Amino acid sequence: MPLDRLRIFGTPNIGVFMFVNNKVALVPSGVEAQVKRKVADTLSVEVVEARVAASPLLGVFLAGNDRAILAPRIIRDEELNYLLEIGLNVKVVDMRYTALGNLVLANNKAAIFYPYLEEDVVGTLSSYLGVERFTQGVIAKLPTVGSAAVITDRGGVVHPDAEDEELERLSKHFGVSLDIGTVNFGVAFIKTGLVANNYGVLVGERTTGPEIMRITRALGVG
Repeated sequence: MPLDRLRIFGTPNIGVFMFVNNKVALVPSGVEAQVKRKVADTLSVEVVEARVAASPLLGVFLAGNDRAILAPRIIRDEELNYLLEIGLNVKVVDMRYTALGNLVLANNKAAIFYPYLEEDVVGTLSSYLGVERFTQGVIAKLPTVGSAAVITDRGGVVHPDAEDEELERLSKHFGVSLDIGTVNFGVAFIKTGLVANNYGVLVGERTTGPEIMRITRALGVG
């Protein structure tokens, strides 16, 4: 399972620009060819260029797992239709919040949602994702759960302020081993600098050796 460093548009904050599952990696339109090659080689998935509301911030706006990609209501018709035409199961979520990547944390077994979502929205999202377990809550006292961790079906890395009891609860919920960590030389918001699926891991180019060692253990890189 490979791991590599990456930057996108000159920044190590790769997680804000990408959505990844075990089937596809969505990257911003216009990204460099060498970036697409590295993503494909490391994550072993097809790489597709996309935008949401003409924005390159795919990791902010999109969330999901292998069963569905959740998109905000502001996605343009042509952007949505392109993704549907290439066979992706994209579900548009009609609610006031649009930064779904910050509000949803999911693997193929479970999900945690932003604590202030309406109950009917939570039911819809969990149905789209087809997860066995779902709840609403916070991680390290942060309501933006999607920004505070990256979790696959093999493991996960969580905000360093998460306590041991919280890690244990999250591990049981998602069905994988978890550990705390940071990215890009001390950044606690894990998602900003880490992208992973069951096949590989990409970290922002400022991520240090000790950070990579911890990420490697947490995500089962071997």
